[in-house]
Amino acid sequence: MTKIGIIGGSGLYDIDGMHDAAWVTVDSPWGDTSSPLLTGRILNTDVVFLPRHGQGHAHSPTSMPYRANIDALKRLGVTDIVSISACGSFQEHMKPGDFVIVDQFIDRTFAREKSFFGPGCVAHVSLAHPTCHRLASACETAGNAAGITMHLGGTYLAMEGPQFSSAAESQLYKSWGCDVIGMTNMPEAKLAREAEICYITIAMVTDYDSWHPDHGSVDVSDVIATLKGNGTKAADFIAALPLHIRRAPGSPPCPHGCDRALDHAIMTAPDQRDPALLAKLDAIAGRVLST
Repeated sequence: MTKIGIIGGSGLYDIDGMHDAAWVTVDSPWGDTSSPLLTGRILNTDVVFLPRHGQGHAHSPTSMPYRANIDALKRLGVTDIVSISACGSFQEHMKPGDFVIVDQFIDRTFAREKSFFGPGCVAHVSLAHPTCHRLASACETAGNAAGITMHLGGTYLAMEGPQFSSAAESQLYKSWGCDVIGMTNMPEAKLAREAEICYITIAMVTDYDSWHPDHGSVDVSDVIATLKGNGTKAADFIAALPLHIRRAPGSPPCPHGCDRALDHAIMTAPDQRDPALLAKLDAIAGRVLST
């Protein structure tokens, strides 16, 4: 049964229009989540919403409890994550107000825990294709239905922050062929893959970073104004999502293997595994550890 997890970025801290809505707290062995999670239903589909920065925007990109957030979504039975993030654009045609459906990442973050696994239980998952193509197609359809300019495919440069880029950095990342830049979707995408949850990033463009000759620096007041407009678009997008994502009971597994990412990933021999770490992995890796 489909259960959609929506992670809201800057400017998206709540969802209106959910039926049977309730804020819940989920205990995670990885610590506290960014905030309580909002559970409910949209178009008869179960939905869980998590404001990534917390209510009131309390968490910075570096301080985000990424592992607790993904673990909590897994414990609530989420099968598909749609992660919505404010981003800068490196491409003239990806304009402020447009949405980009990300399919690749370059991770330049350096101060974050990036895996559920480690000494005592080592695992390696593939990130060659870090997002779910099935979700990408569904999000494109939902965005078009909501009247949003959607760009299918794009490379997201994840920077540590919290400062915006220097002009030299911006030009460098553009020369690499990156399409958008943000601070929050790594290690989120990596952790979702380890948790065997289908994942997609929707980048809401707010600015042109600092490479653009007519927009030489990021003006925070302009970003906030665009965020407000993007928040309205995001609400329309979210309202249309369940029609295109939900799958009937008994549907086949994800055709891209997102929900089976751990099948051959765990390297540590059973007699060498750390029981304390295994206990923390009960939700994330219980499917494979139990066998």
